[in-house]
Amino acid sequence: MKILLKSLLIVLACYALPSQAWWFFSVNTTSNPVEVSPRNEKAHNEWLKERFSEQHQKLIPVVAVADMFFVCNQVREFDKVDYKLNFLITEMDKNTLAEKLGNCLGEDTMQSDVALNFGLLGCFQEQLAHLPKVEREQKMHLVKQAVFSLSHNERKKSFTQCVTEQSIHYLK
Repeated sequence: MKILLKSLLIVLACYALPSQAWWFFSVNTTSNPVEVSPRNEKAHNEWLKERFSEQHQKLIPVVAVADMFFVCNQVREFDKVDYKLNFLITEMDKNTLAEKLGNCLGEDTMQSDVALNFGLLGCFQEQLAHLPKVEREQKMHLVKQAVFSLSHNERKKSFTQCVTEQSIHYLK
């Protein structure tokens, strides 16, 4: 069990923490959540980050692991269950999720390019889930091309940003 928790912390340290400091300095403490409109969604997201900072920080590694497992399971057919990403993030025990990811990755580590690519693809699948199937497939094809053309550091940064925004969605 300690190993699973350490795995979650490793994912957090490798993918989330280095670029999380930006929002601590950009939070607008005067924003009012009641005044949220599509134009000031960014202000609302900043308010959410400030208001739910602790929950947000705890949610980020769970979301990252869920994204990685979601695509790993699709590609490698590790578990015969077709999990929904929402279920993995909100309902599955985080230790079970980490164990499933570790088993699905096999010899690949959570810090590997393979795991990072799985995570990016999982995160973008959720971002595009609202689109019609044909459009979603077209955009995912473009995402895959972009992912494989980025450097490791650029992919880490993109994954961190995507997971951060995805985590905000689960706070709403």
